Amino acid sequence: MCHPVPVPDAPRPLLAPPLPDLVGVRERTVHVVTHPEATHHVDGRVGGQHDSDLTPAGLRQAHLVAAALRARVPAGASTDVVTSDLLRTHRTATAVADALGTAVRLDPRLREASYGEAGGRPQAWLDARFVPPPATGDRLRHDVGVAGAETRLDVALRVYAATTDLLRRDVDHQVVVTHGFAATFVVAAWIGMPVDAAGHVAFPVPSGSITTLREDGYFHNRAVVALGDVAHLAAGSGARD
Repeated sequence: MCHPVPVPDAPRPLLAPPLPDLVGVRERTVHVVTHPEATHHVDGRVGGQHDSDLTPAGLRQAHLVAAALRARVPAGASTDVVTSDLLRTHRTATAVADALGTAVRLDPRLREASYGEAGGRPQAWLDARFVPPPATGDRLRHDVGVAGAETRLDVALRVYAATTDLLRRDVDHQVVVTHGFAATFVVAAWIGMPVDAAGHVAFPVPSGSITTLREDGYFHNRAVVALGDVAHLAAGSGARD
């Protein structure tokens, strides 16, 4: 009896980074915000796509982020606020949008990496099972050893797609509210890093931080002006990434 030979899954096409020839040429500033202190931080639980809320301290920090952005965005500038749809980012984005006098747009593609069945469990549970990526080889498709967890490639593809769509909008100042690991891929997409080169990239940023990205109107360079700035949190308490 003949048995069909299994056909391997076709590799997913890797997206082109959202450079000006793809998304349009424009002078613009993008403010990448990571949500402040959330309940999973203080409870010692795995975040990822577990839908934790901001703590009272985190909510105060969200208002400090909002005030800092209100001071940086000129009056009359067109603005756009887009956020991961998880509660901790949505609440942060709402504070920012209220300060800027605009609305919030939800984009689930800006969520943090999913840790599958580890989400919401004690951090020690994940630590005991997590398989770190190899120093060399295919880190993008590495399986971290937890059922349902995303690979680095899964996260990169959806965040690159979200960044491409937001940069197609004709807006002076854009605020992107996301999470610590996902923020790396917003910055990587901004600087034009191909997805297949993103296996080692990391832009570590603290919770409640603002990363400032700017495309100038003369050279149209893509600058990383500030990475993970938390000076605005001086009046509040710090939080982990």
